[in-house]
Amino acid sequence: MDILISNWSNVEFVPKTYIFPPESRPGKLEFPVCTDIPLIDLAHNNPDETIQQVIRACQEFGFFQVINHGVSENLMDDTMNIYKEFFKLPGEYKAKFYSNDINKSCKIFSSTLSYDTDEVHYWRDTFTHRCHSLEEHIPSWPDKPTNYREVVSEYSIETRKLFNKILDMICKGLGLEKGYFEGELSKTHLISVNHHIPCPSPSLTLGMPVHSDPNLITMLQQGEVPGLQILKDGQWIGVKHIPHTLIVIPGLQLKVISNDRFRTPVHRVVTHPKEVRTTIGVFLGPSPEFLVKPATALIHTAPMFRAFAYPEFLEVFVGLAKFDAQLALNHFRSKS
Repeated sequence: MDILISNWSNVEFVPKTYIFPPESRPGKLEFPVCTDIPLIDLAHNNPDETIQQVIRACQEFGFFQVINHGVSENLMDDTMNIYKEFFKLPGEYKAKFYSNDINKSCKIFSSTLSYDTDEVHYWRDTFTHRCHSLEEHIPSWPDKPTNYREVVSEYSIETRKLFNKILDMICKGLGLEKGYFEGELSKTHLISVNHHIPCPSPSLTLGMPVHSDPNLITMLQQGEVPGLQILKDGQWIGVKHIPHTLIVIPGLQLKVISNDRFRTPVHRVVTHPKEVRTTIGVFLGPSPEFLVKPATALIHTAPMFRAFAYPEFLEVFVGLAKFDAQLALNHFRSKS
């Protein structure tokens, strides 16, 4: 069977290698929908109040959604359509980008980058590539669909502007010096698109691992098909799709920099029995050489974490901790 599930057709059963142990399965198809995720209007006429809303959301919930964010509805729709078209392209074309090499700047893979050694596979294909700087990375992007580079370049530029706006708000809200998150701390800029074909038995498998985001900050454009869930008060709860909103998720690096003030929620993706689900994730993270540590201005007694380089954190997060955020963070907690 083809590794890429986007090349499959007429799937009537879940292959054995995609069936999770009973304790790890969703087990049911109906979940409650979360109704209290903060929805923040970035065009609010009181900027200071908006900043406080962002800070409260980062501290109390760890997810928030933004409206009037500056990324046009047409651009969001065009970009989503580009990716839906991409995953429909012939398998021979997508095979040109297939790789499990973490260092390759533009690649498609299935399940995880450890497909060959994973005991159980996730019901997804992922297409990801770097976006900063555009001039450096665009030549490695697909040339199909024909307007891919044009549309995704604009989307990359506009979402990076939005990231910078939100990070500036966080900066001000925490009392950090202006521009704290600029430069090496937010140099790595990725788009990562997850694609899930209809699954005949959604109760048996998962579309993504249970995890927290290890990077600095994430922006997610959901499609209309449900699947994203967050773990709240010990219960899995669905995240409702609101057209043309963007979900913002503070990553674990932001939790470290805030000296443990921010939350980074555990989430996962379940599959859908009838509909194809495609979502666009945009990620900012530190450059490999940059030392991440709590911001000095936020240390009142002692830092909660020691300094580390991002690749060191990822090695622990993926390898030792197996995507368990608390286990990974505890590895870097300050002993003082």
